Amino acid sequence: MADRPLPLAGKVAIVTGSTRRIGLATAKRLAADGAAIVVTTRRAADAMDKAVAEIVAAGGRAVGHLADLTQEDEVKGLIEAALAAFGRLDIIVHNAVDRNHESLEEITLAAWRNTFAVIVDGGMLLAKYGAPHLRDGGSIVYLGGGSAFTGVASPAQPTAKMALVGLTRSLATALGPKGIRVNCISPGRIEAVEDGPDRLAMLRNGRPDDKIPLRRAGDVNDIADSIAAIVSDDMRYVTGHTIHLTGGYYVG
Repeated sequence: MADRPLPLAGKVAIVTGSTRRIGLATAKRLAADGAAIVVTTRRAADAMDKAVAEIVAAGGRAVGHLADLTQEDEVKGLIEAALAAFGRLDIIVHNAVDRNHESLEEITLAAWRNTFAVIVDGGMLLAKYGAPHLRDGGSIVYLGGGSAFTGVASPAQPTAKMALVGLTRSLATALGPKGIRVNCISPGRIEAVEDGPDRLAMLRNGRPDDKIPLRRAGDVNDIADSIAAIVSDDMRYVTGHTIHLTGGYYVG
């Protein structure tokens, strides 16, 4: 890490849902750029410890903290854990998700509410308790999703992800005077090494390569690299935006 510029040196980031796929790639990329990382997940303690170990082995700084983002006290505890470990907080990346693919006929109200609790309530609580500790130049990034804009037959996750767009705009307005930026990253078709054949088939059927101008799926590092850019000082005048990382799908 010492052989390259470290644009996030001295900064501290919480990345939720950071034990796999986009969250893990983002945690590793921010660490490679110099940030100290709080890896967090609801219950996957072994995966969390593995992610922390990988970041540390690569020369970064990281700690793990289990937190249920639907529980207010646990979100408070997550913020406190970051401050206790590293003494400050600069970046919050909210990637955690409840992957509910039930149809309108199948879904229960309890399942609907749980999806919103993880994605939307969690995003609000992280901002509520994290923003007072973010310094001028701090950044919050929400992970949205393309299904919020294209629509799919299962209503919970796309609706919750679209709610993050409204939350992004509201918080950008509220926190901008404090020098805190809030943006939403909306990935398109993203593939990862851990994706099984059924998931890959579903993704490729929904967005085939010939409908994507760049003629390929994105991978998790495409998203992680973009998050690293948007939380850096290079994008210090960008706030309140939803940035679509789709390979040009919406114009294809």
